[in-house]
Amino acid sequence: MMTEAPFLPRERLFKQQHYFQNLTKHTYLKGRFDVITSVAIPLALAGTSMFMIGRGVYNMSHGIGKKE
Repeated sequence: MMTEAPFLPRERLFKQQHYFQNLTKHTYLKGRFDVITSVAIPLALAGTSMFMIGRGVYNMSHGIGKKE
C-alpha cells in the first residue's frame, strides 16, 4: 500500500502544536493574521453599516433625496 506524504514534517507539526497549545490568548486570536480576520474586518463592517444607517436616518428626517 502506498501512503501519502504528510503536508508538514512531523517535527514542524509538533513544534506548531506546542506553540499554539501554550498560548494564553483566546483560541480565535492565536495565529499571526487571526486578529485581522476576527477583529478588524467585523469592526469595519459594523462601523460602515452604522454610518450608512445614520446617514439614511439624517436624510429621511431632513427630506434630503426625496422624489417629487
